[in-house]
Amino acid sequence: MQQYWKVGDLAKLTGLTVRTLRFYDQIGLFSPSGHSDTGHRLYNEADIKRLHQIVSLKDLGLSLEEIQSILKEHTYTPSDIVEIQIERVRKNVKAQQKLLAELERVAERMNKQEPPSVEAFISLLETMKLSHEKHIIERRLNWERRLDLLGDFLNDNET
Repeated sequence: MQQYWKVGDLAKLTGLTVRTLRFYDQIGLFSPSGHSDTGHRLYNEADIKRLHQIVSLKDLGLSLEEIQSILKEHTYTPSDIVEIQIERVRKNVKAQQKLLAELERVAERMNKQEPPSVEAFISLLETMKLSHEKHIIERRLNWERRLDLLGDFLNDNET
């Protein structure tokens, strides 16, 4: 007999939130193999393997749309996926190098007791803002996940 997991059990097993699993179902990325008589989502081993693929591709930095395309249409080969990730890393490195160069220019002027030009300072602030915004988004997503886990915990304890 095949084993099935409810959405809460699958969330605990995978470390994802129930909310995330439901969202994946809503957008058609990851749907359960069946439903119980009471309407609960039921997942089997094949579903877990698919979820593992989704999580692995997401860890590589692919968007949910790209993942959906890969899994449904097989539009990307493994080498395509690696190339996409290489390009993303290059963009991140380039942005960090720009920030480093801006900081070094400002530090050099400050060490010479020269105030940085308005243009240089504005450029530095814009670069720092972009870097900071990315960090804030990552922290927000982390907090959302923690809040989801707390909500799941509270829901589990209410029943």
